[in-house]
Amino acid sequence: MFESLQERLGSILNGLTGRGALSEADVSAALREVRRALLEADVALEVVRSFTDKVREKAVGAAVLKSIKPGQMVVKIVHDELVTMLGEEGVAIDLNAPAPVVLMMVGLQGSGKTTTSAKIARRLTERQGKKVLMASLDTRRPAAQEQLRQLGEQVKVATLPIVAGQSPVDIARRAVQAGKLGGHDVVILDTAGRTHIDEPLMVEMADIKKMSAPHEILLVADSLTGQDAVNLAKSFDSRVGITGLVLTRMDGDGRGGAALSMRAVTGKPIKLIGTGEKMDALEEFYPKRIADRILGMGDIVSLVEKAAENIDAEQAAAMAKKMQSGKFDLNDLAQQIQQMSKMGGMGGIMGMMPGMGKMKDQLAAAGLDDKMFKRQLAIISSMTRAERANPDILKHSRKKRIAAGSGTDAAEINKLLKMHRGMADMMKAMGGKGKGGGMMRAAMGGLASKMGLGGLAGGMMPGMGGMPDLSKMDPKQLEALQKQAEAAGLGKGGMKGLPGGFPGLGGGGLPGLPGGMKLPGLGGPGGLPGGVKKK
Repeated sequence: MFESLQERLGSILNGLTGRGALSEADVSAALREVRRALLEADVALEVVRSFTDKVREKAVGAAVLKSIKPGQMVVKIVHDELVTMLGEEGVAIDLNAPAPVVLMMVGLQGSGKTTTSAKIARRLTERQGKKVLMASLDTRRPAAQEQLRQLGEQVKVATLPIVAGQSPVDIARRAVQAGKLGGHDVVILDTAGRTHIDEPLMVEMADIKKMSAPHEILLVADSLTGQDAVNLAKSFDSRVGITGLVLTRMDGDGRGGAALSMRAVTGKPIKLIGTGEKMDALEEFYPKRIADRILGMGDIVSLVEKAAENIDAEQAAAMAKKMQSGKFDLNDLAQQIQQMSKMGGMGGIMGMMPGMGKMKDQLAAAGLDDKMFKRQLAIISSMTRAERANPDILKHSRKKRIAAGSGTDAAEINKLLKMHRGMADMMKAMGGKGKGGGMMRAAMGGLASKMGLGGLAGGMMPGMGGMPDLSKMDPKQLEALQKQAEAAGLGKGGMKGLPGGFPGLGGGGLPGLPGGMKLPGLGGPGGLPGGVKKK
C-alpha cells in the first residue's frame, strides 16, 4: 500500500542523513519534496500543510544530541509527526458496555462492509471468546442477506434468520431482541450502502441508530478511494456520528493517502485494517508500526505476532531439535515454505523487516519470489515419501518423473536439491555451540524480552537458555556483535551473491537463501517460533 510513498520519503530522508550539519535551506528543500510526495500519495492538502509546518517548526533549530547527526534527527521528527497524524496509540473495538454490545457497520456499497462484519465476528469469537450474532440490514442489494448468512456459516458465527419484507429498522429491532434472548455478547448490524451518499441513506442510518443504540459505529472505507474517502468520512461523521474507521484493501497497490488523511481530518481512530480477502486477513491498526513501515524501518513486532499466530510452538520446537541433529529432509523444507506463505509470503515478510523493504524488487528480479516457492512445493509434492525423506536416492530417471509431475525441469529440481543440502549443512552448523553463537543468541534474546515474549517455550529460541538484554551489553560486546552480524551478511554486505544466494537471509529462515539471518517463526535454531497456535 505505502510502497511508492516509502520509496519517495526514503530517498528524500537518505539525502539528509548523510550530511554533518543541516541549514534551514536544507530542511526547507527536503520538506518541499516531502510535501510533493504526500500530495502525490493522495493525502488531503490540509493534512499535508499541517504536517510540513509541524516538522519545519521542530526541525529548524532542533536540539541535536552529540551522538546523532542532524539528518537523523529530522528523520525522527518526521517519524514522530507521522505517528501523530495516524493517531498516537492503536485503539481496539470497545466492548465495555452491557451485553449485547451493538456494533453498527456503515459505509458505501462495495467498500467491504459485509466481509468485514464476518471478519470482526470471527476475530471476536476466536480471540476474545465472545458469542456474536450478525444481522444483515441490507434489503436493497440482491442476495446481501444470503451473503452474510453464508459468511456466518464459514466463520461459525450465528446470523439472524432472514424474514422477507421487513424494513432495516425492523430487522435491527429483531436483531437486538434476539441478541438479548440468546445471551449474545455482541450484535453486529451490517447496514445497506449506496454507490454515493444520499439523503434516504442518511435518514435510514439515523433511524437504525436511534432504534438500536449502537455502542460503536464503524465506518468501513476502501483505502483505494483516495481523497474522496475523507469527504465520505466527514459526511458520515456529521450525520450519524462514527466512533472509528475500518480501512479495507490495505494490501492493494493504492497510494495510502486515505489512511494518512482520514484519522487527521475526522479525529476518529482507525481501529482495524483489512489486508486480504481471507477471513483472517484483518489486523489491528498500530500507528507507530505503520509509520515504521512507511519510513522503511520495518515492523518486527507485527512479524513476530504473525509467527505466534501461524506457527505451532510444539511443532517448531520439534523441528528445531531435529535440525540441531543435522536431520533436515524435504518434508521439513516444504513445511518451512508453507509456514512462510501463511505469514504473508516473501513480500509480506520482507516488508516488515528493517531495511529490507527496498530489496523486494531486487529479489523478484533475481527470481526469488513466492512463485519460485510454489514451484518448489510442486516439485516436493511430486516425490514419493521415500524420496522426500532421503533426497540422495534421486537419480536421473526419478528426476525425469518428478519434472513431468510438477511441470518443471531437471535444472529446477537440481537447484532445489542443492539449496536443501546447503540448508541442511547450515542447520547443523547453527545447532552447534560454535564461536560467537552465544552473542548472536544474546542479541535475539534481548529483542525477544523487549517485546515481552521472553517466556514463550523456553524463550523464543529453543534451547538458548537465559536471554541477556542488548541494553545491558557493554560497548565492546556490541561492537563484536556488529562485526559478527556483518560477517554473517547482515550489515554492509547487503545484496552480495544474488541470484545464487542472499547473504543475511536464510539459515532456515527463507528457504533457498543461504546466509546467517533467521526469520521469526520459521523454525530452526535461532528462529522465533514463539506463540501457541489455537486448535
